[in-house]
Amino acid sequence: MRRLLFLLPLLLFAGVAIYFAVGLGRNATEIPSALIDRPMPQFALPRLEGIDRPGLARADLAGKVAFVNVFASWCVPCRVEHPVLMRLAEEGRVALFGISYKDKHADSRAFLTELGNPYARIGWDGDGRVGIEWGVYGVPETYVVGRDGRVRYRHVGPLTPQVLERTLLPLLAKLEKE
Repeated sequence: MRRLLFLLPLLLFAGVAIYFAVGLGRNATEIPSALIDRPMPQFALPRLEGIDRPGLARADLAGKVAFVNVFASWCVPCRVEHPVLMRLAEEGRVALFGISYKDKHADSRAFLTELGNPYARIGWDGDGRVGIEWGVYGVPETYVVGRDGRVRYRHVGPLTPQVLERTLLPLLAKLEKE
């Protein structure tokens, strides 16, 4: 009985150590999403005032492979990823749509005026309700939507050239063949 009492703390410690070892080995940018391989949510967002692009709705994404980028002017990582989005838009390889998340019209407009506007359409989600439907964890986030309207991938954090080349463009090529 004494041996069992002696081993109990040791077993408890081993269990906690294994739990943390598994958790630390995961990629922090791969936050699971309940939307993967499911239809994107129903939504219709008004346009961002003062920008010459229409708003964004689910119907606008139908029948094409698209990237949906959630951004905000107050988001520092959004500034970091913006050159990658501009390059993607210039290349024209994929339809790129934006959701201005929990931001003021004037601030988002100033952000896009300063850095450039890579989006074909921009929806304004001032209260964040559509972001909740998408499962937005924080900004920036980028979703890849297939022709069938299903969310195929979610990237949390700023897009980098490496993420674009290693993950998103190969996925884009695969989805375009489907």
